Amino acid sequence: MFKLVVLYRKPEIPLAEFDRRYGEHLELVSRVPGLRRVEVARFVEAPWGAPDLFQLAELYFDDRKALDAALHSPEMAAAGQQLRSFAKGLFTMYYAEVTAGEERGGEEHDV
Repeated sequence: MFKLVVLYRKPEIPLAEFDRRYGEHLELVSRVPGLRRVEVARFVEAPWGAPDLFQLAELYFDDRKALDAALHSPEMAAAGQQLRSFAKGLFTMYYAEVTAGEERGGEEHDV
C-alpha cells in the first residue's frame, strides 16, 4: 500500500473558513480514482510543547502505480487547484510506502 502524506502549516485565514473550504476539498478528493482511504488529523499540543505543524492528511492507494495514476487524474487536478486557492504555500506532500500495519497483513505495533 502507498499513501500520499500532506503536511499543513497553520493557515492564516480564520479556522472556520479553513475548515469549510477544506471540507469542500475533501469532497473533491473523494472522487479521485483508486483512492482507498483518507485520514485527516490535527496536531495538538503535547507535554513537550506546541507542534510546528497544524494538520496532516493521508491518502491511501493500493500501490505506487495507483498513486501515480491518481496524481495525474482530472479529479486530483481539480482537488489540487481548489486546495491552492486557499492554502497555497501551507502544505508539503510526500510519498510513503506502508511497511507495517493492517493494510500489509502485519501486526499493529504500539510506539
